[in-house]
Amino acid sequence: MKLSTNSLYIVSTPIGNLDDITIRAIETLRNSDIILCEDTIHSLKLLNHLKIKKKLISYHKFNEKKELEKIIKYLNEGKILSLISDAGTPSLSDPGRLLIQTCIEKNIKVVPIPGVSSITASMSVSGFKDQFLFYGFLPKTEKELEKILSSLGQFSFSQIFFIPAIKINFYLTKFKQFFSGRRILIAKELTKIHESFYRENIDKIN
Repeated sequence: MKLSTNSLYIVSTPIGNLDDITIRAIETLRNSDIILCEDTIHSLKLLNHLKIKKKLISYHKFNEKKELEKIIKYLNEGKILSLISDAGTPSLSDPGRLLIQTCIEKNIKVVPIPGVSSITASMSVSGFKDQFLFYGFLPKTEKELEKILSSLGQFSFSQIFFIPAIKINFYLTKFKQFFSGRRILIAKELTKIHESFYRENIDKIN
């Protein structure tokens, strides 16, 4: 597989089950000069599994501005870079957007390598309307959360949120308030050993 030099590849990686990696993703990582990843230790588990050894650069929400100039320099030198997140598709509630925007502005080629996404995986088994909104992580404060849900509650299409398991009850209380009469699917541990799905009418949840 021949990759384009001076290019950034956005590579989707497994969200749990390592066998979900695509052949194209493996070849892209194998032929990259540098791999950008959120957590190098976490990503090494996947790369070791795939028997891939490459230069890794930690790239996450706390250092993405700091690392940006160095990364663009590598790309302008003709390097092939891949961006991966800890799981799933980069830049979707994960770091990457700033880098992608900068590459677009500087006419650096950005190539998607599609694959696993918890968003589409959960939607595919929901039984809900396939017209959907992906919001990502909801606000943590009650006032801001109520403002957002009050607006979103007016729309009939399916809606997907990322929620920390430890705060599930806090968010469910607000869902009952703003999404009364609707169905909910809670997808947990997707593709992993303890994968589970909970389906219910939102009003019936205690």
